[in-house]
Amino acid sequence: MLISTYIQAVELKAKLFRGFSDPSRLSILETLHSGPLTVTDIVKATGLSQSNVSNHLGCLHDCGLVAREQHGRYVTYRLAISGCPRC
Repeated sequence: MLISTYIQAVELKAKLFRGFSDPSRLSILETLHSGPLTVTDIVKATGLSQSNVSNHLGCLHDCGLVAREQHGRYVTYRLAISGCPRC
């Protein structure tokens, strides 16, 4: 049981570090530092394509660095308060 918990913790930490390992993801995190934004806002601020931003936000959300909130047709993204809560 302890081994599987340890393995899960290591895998989650690897996800967290993967979140920091790409310049595009770091750019998105820096952009979100100013406050919650939509994908469109992030695209304008970073110069990345919409599909690229969406893919990177998925990764950042999976590792717990970014939180998202649905507002009607729009989703806003923000930095997660506690980083990776599962690590």
